Amino acid sequence: MPKRILQGVVVSDKNDKTIVVEVERRFTHPLLKKTVRRTKKYHAHDEANTFKIGDKVSIEEAAPISKNKRWVVLAKA
Repeated sequence: MPKRILQGVVVSDKNDKTIVVEVERRFTHPLLKKTVRRTKKYHAHDEANTFKIGDKVSIEEAAPISKNKRWVVLAKA
């Protein structure tokens, strides 16, 4: 099965070798037929500490790196 790739915005770079990426998804509500926005935050591995707050990045699924990290940063989106 292919690894998922998501795009989002970096909201935190305080941790060493880790960034927090906020990913937004949009879908139509089944009953109200209105477009709904939902956001979720993912901890991603950033080996060189290159990405800063506000950067748009792509993240890819990976094997568990730590308790919270299951994603790796690919590149700027």
